[in-house]
Amino acid sequence: MQEQYSPQQIEQAAQGYWEANKVFKAVADSSKEKYYCLSMFPYPSGRLHMGHVRNYTIGDVISRYQRMQGKNVLQPMGWDAFGMPAENAAIKNKTAPAKWTDENIAYMKGQLKKLGFGYDWDREIATCKPEYYKWEQWFFTQLVEKGLAYKKTSAVNWCPEDQTVLANEQVEDGGCWRCGTKVVRKEIPQWFIKITAYAEELLNDLDKLEGWPDKVKAMQRNWIGRSEGLEFSFGVEGKEERLSVYTTRPDTIMGVTYVAVAATHPLALEAAQTNAELAAFVEESKQTSTTEADLATVEKKGMDTGFKAIHPVTGEAVPVFAANFVLMEYGSGAVMSVPAHDQRDFEFAQKYNLPIKQVIQPADGAEFDLSQAAYTDKGVLCNSGQFDGLDFQAAFDAICAFMTEQGIGEKKVNYRLRDWGVSRQRYWGAPIPTINLEDGTVVTTPVDQLPVVLPTDVVMDGVNSPIKNNPAFSDTTYNGQPAQRETDTFDTFMESSWYFARYCCPEADDAMLTEEANYWLPVDQYIGGVEHAILHLLYARFFHKLLRDAGLVKSDEPFTRLLTQGMVNKDGSKMSKSKGNTVDPQEMIEKYGADTVRLFMMFTAPPEQSLEWNDAGVDGSYRFLRRLWSLAHRHLNAGKAGELDVSALNGEQKALRRKTHETISKVSDDIERRQTFNTAIAAVMELCNEISKFEDRSELGLAVEREALEAATLLLSPIVPHIAHQLWIELGHTENVVDTPWPTVDEAALVKDELTIVVQVLGKKRAEIIVSANADSKEIEAQALAHPNVEKFIEGKTVRKVIVVPGRLVNIVAN
Repeated sequence: MQEQYSPQQIEQAAQGYWEANKVFKAVADSSKEKYYCLSMFPYPSGRLHMGHVRNYTIGDVISRYQRMQGKNVLQPMGWDAFGMPAENAAIKNKTAPAKWTDENIAYMKGQLKKLGFGYDWDREIATCKPEYYKWEQWFFTQLVEKGLAYKKTSAVNWCPEDQTVLANEQVEDGGCWRCGTKVVRKEIPQWFIKITAYAEELLNDLDKLEGWPDKVKAMQRNWIGRSEGLEFSFGVEGKEERLSVYTTRPDTIMGVTYVAVAATHPLALEAAQTNAELAAFVEESKQTSTTEADLATVEKKGMDTGFKAIHPVTGEAVPVFAANFVLMEYGSGAVMSVPAHDQRDFEFAQKYNLPIKQVIQPADGAEFDLSQAAYTDKGVLCNSGQFDGLDFQAAFDAICAFMTEQGIGEKKVNYRLRDWGVSRQRYWGAPIPTINLEDGTVVTTPVDQLPVVLPTDVVMDGVNSPIKNNPAFSDTTYNGQPAQRETDTFDTFMESSWYFARYCCPEADDAMLTEEANYWLPVDQYIGGVEHAILHLLYARFFHKLLRDAGLVKSDEPFTRLLTQGMVNKDGSKMSKSKGNTVDPQEMIEKYGADTVRLFMMFTAPPEQSLEWNDAGVDGSYRFLRRLWSLAHRHLNAGKAGELDVSALNGEQKALRRKTHETISKVSDDIERRQTFNTAIAAVMELCNEISKFEDRSELGLAVEREALEAATLLLSPIVPHIAHQLWIELGHTENVVDTPWPTVDEAALVKDELTIVVQVLGKKRAEIIVSANADSKEIEAQALAHPNVEKFIEGKTVRKVIVVPGRLVNIVAN
């Protein structure tokens, strides 16, 4: 064994062995328990960043650990390769997105290999390849046929800079999640998938996800937004059609003093035909974002349409206002307004001098000032005619019953969730497989014509998609008649919503998924950022249920256990190029080796917390690995280790062996159950400290030390696999360390012959005594009282009481 630790040499040899022997190739085997570990695949932006390194190291540690548990492990990797960054880079670098993407994939793949991640590269996928998106296109045509995908003209979030539609989830603080440009509203034809048809199941099945963080489940519950309420309608003076609204507070219905409708509601549009000022207001309102977050903060504006709504209980006529905070896409595009008991309605009423009528009072009779703010709590009804005196639930039931009897309303469950708009107007995405006929009919592309291949030999002009004005792509025929292909592409979240399933059978060319998918799925452990809670993670759950209902998978949920890792920070803020605080993983690997980088990432913080980059910490990780190497070198040069005869061990030998098995126990629990890799590493470091202090060079002593070193090597092997691979060989083994069973705890080794007991006098520590593990309280008391330092502190005093806490403590009370 060479004396000096040489990470570059060791890591190159280990990686060469893994690749040559296809160590990580996963093959379905029904006789073995499977374990599917997956980290969210990266966007091939060009270089790995430290957030990637942390994410993928966590996944690799779990994968290697589960493999050592004897499980058949699948850990694949691929590329989330479509999207706007490739277009932007292509424009900037005067190249095509496909070329830029392919070059980045090649470079980043090399980086991943240098970090020693145990991926089955035979299963690699890139979402921009036709052999992948062909099946996404095929599945979409099936959804259209089932009525689960449809096209309609809709008001959408439009990014003027990227010239594309954004889902509500892709709008952050009123701007595009990619470029930050202020989002506006625009009406265009869009394809949607009916995620609302699965709202109840998506909500209820969150209770099944015991392995998910509560925070993520809460975010999804809030986004789905289930509510129970009353759907009813107002009459409208001079109109046959009634005006439908939904409310979760039917108890406040007697306080309605106006109705607000969307600026694009039919009543508002009709009134705008003869009212130029209202028409201008309608146009202005179209510039408002469609997201709820933006609607909550936008200045509330409105105009009287001139129409009057007839209150369904009192028969009173109330004005109908067009308002910029109501959207046609949400419910019926109309809301009842109760200024006394809703703060938004209150502010609007004050602005436009509308009546404010109190109909709820506190149940405890407390006073409140309705001139300053709305009273929004639930209470007891007042000024409500036949409903006076009812509490919230009683009023809810009574008013719903009244509306039902009148035939103008009913109880209804609503959801905040809206159908998923999947059309994008950009180029670098999977083409939507539909055809527009000359008569306006839209049909799906025939299956035998799939995939609809995206042209890759294009020139980006910085504004328009190159397939928008490309007859070679768009012109086609259908049943012998001229027709036009759809030139919109799919939202890239379509690709990332099912990639985990395609990894199970990436080479299948005659089916989207094969039976092998049901061997591997669901994913046992998924790792990625919490920022995907209501984007990717919700869409993936929905898509998986679509796959299940199509008979392609059997499981209800895609991911059994979810770990959301924290960010990597430097100088107190997230690493980013714009802040100039990034650290290049490549430079760290070249300087210290991949194992040092991996060790630092796992040791510095628990995975769900943010990690603060620290150069001194990296140095410390490197020093520990050199020390581990030196301990093995010292051991192998100390002589021959004998057989481990546990019946012949002396006290010092028993102590080291006990520490070894205590460490095995703790590290196993830390990795398997707690997933606190930092405390697992700390425990192995403590064991190494004990090994370094162990000076017994007898054959039996070396046997005990060998067991400790081998345990340390095995316990660290998922985290620092290269050095573990070489140390295992140096320690005389021929099998690959990754295929060696995880060490087991010898319970007998944990039993202590002697115990160290703290002795206190009047609550202050005065001594420590070593007693037999079998000593009774009288023996322990006698030994404590006889200790010289204890005698010193009780001299001249009367011992009133001696309290013995078995195995831990003796407290002497004296005065």
